[in-house]
Amino acid sequence: MKHLHNTVLTAVMVPMLGIVPTLGASTQKPDEDPSSIEERLVLTQANTLLPVSSPLGPQRIVNTMRVVVTAYSSTPEQTDGTPFTTASGKKVRDGIVAANMLPLGTKIKIPALFGDKIFVVEDRMHPKNYGKVDIWFPSRQEAKIFGVKQTSIVVLES
Repeated sequence: MKHLHNTVLTAVMVPMLGIVPTLGASTQKPDEDPSSIEERLVLTQANTLLPVSSPLGPQRIVNTMRVVVTAYSSTPEQTDGTPFTTASGKKVRDGIVAANMLPLGTKIKIPALFGDKIFVVEDRMHPKNYGKVDIWFPSRQEAKIFGVKQTSIVVLES
């Protein structure tokens, strides 16, 4: 690992992370764009560098699977005793799904129904629904209109 003395440190704005100190132009290759280095490396300790993936960049597909997709809302009869809190402890919001077959925090897409929109597994369903994906909607009426669909989901690298 290269030590950081004689290396210029700069600050770059990384979406959702704030201003992060990064290695500057002195470590770039002659034909490499300096901003590409700043987006990939973050100074975490005196001489430790970690790659940083951009939240806006393309994400690698880990798996594709065919599932039944349903919908739910924050009504007591569709949830447990805390209808506005997910199994992960977060508040419900647009983009939340419940799924038992994927770890909490897993990012998925449902391309045939929602294009490139990214959903995050933050909730769980009754064990009898293993293998299904349940999308949260703000109202019971919207969930009922969505209904039940069979489609493919794309599991993204987290």
